[in-house]
Amino acid sequence: MTSRPRPGFTITEEGEILNQDVFGDDFLEQRLHPLFHCPDMSPSPTVPTSVELVKAADVKVIAALGDSLTTAIGANGTTILSIPFEFRQVSWSIGGYGTYQNVITLANIFKLFNPKLLGPSPMMTFHNTELSVNETGFNFAVTGHNTLNVSDQITHMIDSFKTYPGLNFHEDWKVVTVLIGMNDICDYCKDKTLFSPDNFIYYMEEALEMMMKEIPRTIVNVVQILPMKALREVQKPTLGCQLQKSFCSCLTQPEDNSTELKELVEMNFEFQRRLKKLLHGDRFFKKDFAVILQPYLESSAPPRLPDGSVDGSFFTADCFHFTVKGHEELAKGLWNNMFQPEDGKERIETFSDPVKLICPSKEHPYIYTRPQSDSSAAPPKHFSVLMSLLSVFVMFNYI
Repeated sequence: MTSRPRPGFTITEEGEILNQDVFGDDFLEQRLHPLFHCPDMSPSPTVPTSVELVKAADVKVIAALGDSLTTAIGANGTTILSIPFEFRQVSWSIGGYGTYQNVITLANIFKLFNPKLLGPSPMMTFHNTELSVNETGFNFAVTGHNTLNVSDQITHMIDSFKTYPGLNFHEDWKVVTVLIGMNDICDYCKDKTLFSPDNFIYYMEEALEMMMKEIPRTIVNVVQILPMKALREVQKPTLGCQLQKSFCSCLTQPEDNSTELKELVEMNFEFQRRLKKLLHGDRFFKKDFAVILQPYLESSAPPRLPDGSVDGSFFTADCFHFTVKGHEELAKGLWNNMFQPEDGKERIETFSDPVKLICPSKEHPYIYTRPQSDSSAAPPKHFSVLMSLLSVFVMFNYI
C-alpha cells in the first residue's frame, strides 16, 4: 500500500518526498521570527457578553472559510508537483504549525494570547479528498470553491462547532475569517450571470445571515478581495505558470487593453464596491455578533524587486497562489486591521516591505467591531461646535 505524504514534507522535482521535515530544526533556525509581545496579553476578568469588548485573549475558537488561498495550495512547495497539496498548517488566517516564531499566521498570533485556542489547522492535506476536522482544524475552505459554495462551508462549520470536544458553542468567543470571490472573477467570462456581482452579493448575504442567525458570540472578518489584474505579471520559467492560464483563464488569456480584460477589471472593482456597500452599517451587527470588512488588500499590488519586476518569492510554482512568505504578510495585515478602528484601517499598497505588527492599544484593547453607519457614528465635529456656540448664546440671553 502506498503511504500518504506526511504533513510538512516537501515535493522534489522528481516527485519524491524528502525524508526530512522542512520544519525541522535546521529550517527553523534559518527562519526563526523574533518574539512578539504586547504590554497587555491577558483575558478580560470575566467572559465578555458584548461583541465590542472582546480582547484577543478572550477568543477561544478560530475558523476560516474560502478557497485555495485559504487552503494554502502549494504554499510550502517548490515545484508544480506540490500544487495538489494544501499546506493548511501555514495558511495565513488559520495555520497552526508550531508557534509564531516558526510561522506567522493569524492563529499563531492569537495563540500567543491564548495557547489553548481551538481550531488552527495542524497539517497538510491533499486536494479533492475527503477530510476530517482532525486533519483540517476549523479551516473549512475548499480549493476551487466559488462564493455560491460558502453556505455549504458554513453548514459544515456549524455542525463541527456543535460537536467538537471542549468547545462551548454558546459561550466561547469565535473569530471566523472569510476570503472568497477570486474564483468568481476567474470564472466570470465562462458564465457572466452565475458569476455576476449580483450573485456574488446574493451568496455573501446568504452566508452572513446564516452565521448571524446560527452562531453566537462570533466576530467575522470579511477580507476585501484583491485587485487581480497585476497577477498577469507574475511569471516564472516553470511549467506551473502555464497552469495559471488554465485555472484563471478569464484573467490571463485576454490580450492587454482588450475589451474582455477591461470588463473583467471593472467586474473586480464592482465586486469590491458592492461588498463594501453591503457591509457598511449595522445590518450584520448585534450584541454578540459582528461582521467587519477588513480592507487591507483593497488596493494592494504584487511585491516588486528593485528592478521593478514582480518578486517571485511570494508566489508558488503556479504563479498565482502565495508561498509561506506571502501568507505571513497576509496574516500580519489582517491582525493589524482587526485592531484598527473603522476609519483608521490600513490599506497596504505593496508587501515589498514587511508589515509590522501592532499591539492592541491601551485605550482600546478590544477587537474593533463597531460598524460605521449614520446611526452609530459619533456626531460630527462641526455639530459639536455648533452646540457649544448655541449654549453660549442661550447663557448670555439669560444674563
